[in-house]
Parts: sequence; C-alpha cells; structure tokens
Amino acid sequence: MPSPTITLIGGPTALIRYASLAILTDPTFSPPGTYGGLTKTRGPALDFADIAPVDVALVSHDHHPDNLDDAGRAALAHIPTVLSTLAAADRVPGVRGLAEWVSTTVTGPEGSVAITAVPALHGPPGVAEDVGPVIGFVLEADGSPTLYFSGDNSEVVVAEEIARRFPDVGVVLLCAGGASVPNRGPVLLTVDAERAVAIAALWPHAVVAAVHVEDWAHFSEQRAAFEGVVSASVASDRFVSLPRGVAVPVGAVPGAVTAQ
Repeated sequence: MPSPTITLIGGPTALIRYASLAILTDPTFSPPGTYGGLTKTRGPALDFADIAPVDVALVSHDHHPDNLDDAGRAALAHIPTVLSTLAAADRVPGVRGLAEWVSTTVTGPEGSVAITAVPALHGPPGVAEDVGPVIGFVLEADGSPTLYFSGDNSEVVVAEEIARRFPDVGVVLLCAGGASVPNRGPVLLTVDAERAVAIAALWPHAVVAAVHVEDWAHFSEQRAAFEGVVSASVASDRFVSLPRGVAVPVGAVPGAVTAQ
C-alpha cells in the first residue's frame, strides 16, 4: 500500500490519501471574510475542484464556520461518504452521524478502511458542553499506519483515552492553533504546541502533523509560533511541517520541523 500523504488546504482542511481513498478533513473553501463572528484571513490553497474526486469527508463538527463553511457545505454534496456527529446528521443533508467508538467501513479500489469516531472536547469540561459536540476519527487499513485525526479537541486526557484503545497509531493529525474566543474567556478550545507535544508522547513512534494553525484570526498560536515550540521539544524529530498545497508523505518518521 502506498505511504499516506497529507496535503494542507488551509485552516483545519487537509486532503489525506490513505489506503487508496481520498479523505477530506473539516472542509473550508470559502474566501477570506467574517463568518459567524470569526474572521478568516486567507483563502484555501486549493479549491475543491482541484482535489476532486474525494471519497470521504471527516467533519469533526458542523456548527462552527472555521470547520465547515458555506463552500465546504456545498462540497459535501459531491462526496459519497460524509461522517460527523449525530447532531450534524440531524442538521446537514447527506451526513452520517457516528457516536463515539462506533466504526464504519469504506471500501476503495485497493481495500477497505475502518473509520472509528473517537471523543473530542472543544474546550475544558464546563465549557465544551456549551460549545457543542465534536468528534475525532481513527483510520485503520491493512498495510497502512493507523491514523488519528483529532478534530477540535483541546484536552490531552481525551487523547490518553484514545491511545489506550488504539496504541498502534502511526500518524497523528492534530487540530492545534490554541483556538480562543472572547465569549469563552481565556481557555483553549484546541490544543497549543505544549499540549501537542504531550499528545505526541502518547504514541512515541508516530509521525505528528498539525492543521488548524493558520488562516483564522482566533487561532492564538499560528504556525510559526507552533513550530518554534515543537522544534525545541524532545519530539521534534517526529513532527512534520505541512506546506500549503503540497502532498507530504507521512508513512515514516521525518526530520525535525522547520518553521515556515
């Protein structure tokens, strides 16, 4: 099976080539502007037409425009399998909702991929409940490393639970950026670099990459700052940088991160 690749499109949106499937995370293809009180500072590196066809969309949640915007919603109509929360399935046509720890299988031309919904907390307890439900996903396929996409999870303890159930994760894709908004106070709604390094330690042989660290004003720790911290950490040789619009192989432990 070819090595997985990740192509950063912008914000939390990435195209994962995994076990012969094209898998899209949290589609955001709208131009810069203000959406739902959040400011998008830069458009996508690639439009949906540039990457189609896509087999699967993994939508961590549907109710925030930095994870699913208007153009991203339009793209979902052209993706045969769209997985998200149970709440999203009630609100967005064509979405299949998965409860935590529930799995489904998607078959591609060269085999099947098992996709399991895993927990995520979009902020600390007491805040996450008001912010709304979010999930992450674990991908498994014969001949490919197990891949974990965190969605908008902010809590290391949640990743610890996932690591207990999936100890063999070989690729970790984190929504980072230390997202923070005034109406929620100073708390982090996604991980920052320090928490990302702690999560990397849960899978000591995994390649780690970050999305959700640029293109929106409410990310308190943008990519250069994020990569500056992880490059000085004990896990620096396992973090891979994702240049916008470039397919990056993630099947083997890379060299140390270099800030863009």
